[in-house]
Amino acid sequence: MPQIPTADSRAALSPAQVLAHLQAGNERFVSGTTHARDLLAEAKATAGGQFPLAAVLSCVDSRVPVEAVLDVGIGEVFVARSAGNVVDNDVLGGFEFATELAGAKVIVVLGHSACGAVKGATDGAELGHLTQLLEKIRPAVEKQSGGHGSPGSGDPAFVQRVVDTNVSNAVSTLRSQSEVLSAREQAGDLLIVGATYDLASGSITWH
Repeated sequence: MPQIPTADSRAALSPAQVLAHLQAGNERFVSGTTHARDLLAEAKATAGGQFPLAAVLSCVDSRVPVEAVLDVGIGEVFVARSAGNVVDNDVLGGFEFATELAGAKVIVVLGHSACGAVKGATDGAELGHLTQLLEKIRPAVEKQSGGHGSPGSGDPAFVQRVVDTNVSNAVSTLRSQSEVLSAREQAGDLLIVGATYDLASGSITWH
């Protein structure tokens, strides 16, 4: 069974090594060689404490199960989810806890292909509280449309460009709106990276 992170094993890893660990996990997922796991045993082993290696912000999409696509087990990653992997103050607070207080060494903003929230933003959709959420994605739409109006969700290539830009914007937001996170990154104790998951292939492209 794969090793569950401990204080000592995590301390021995650099942020770059943690990122490589996540990248290798996705490669195993894509190749169908994921580790065999006893999840109940992992749950019991981590009940008294946790030493996660990383934190991931992903979309709420049911087709992007973070632990599965990274081939990590219980106790390895913090996961926050929001439609369109948008950053708000609650995500910032959670990741400040995950890193400064709980010791995670990498933050991954994980977007995905054909994102429904991104499609909604490209179409100017409005629905209850979803309207204000999609407004957080609008800057990526506007950047990719160049001020000439969005072609909408019927243009898959445009949607993908907005997905990637929205990930980059979220990474920038984490850095610019959290002094805690930016200070850790500048000190070399943290990496903040973007990535995009392809729904069809299962592969993650790292930005």
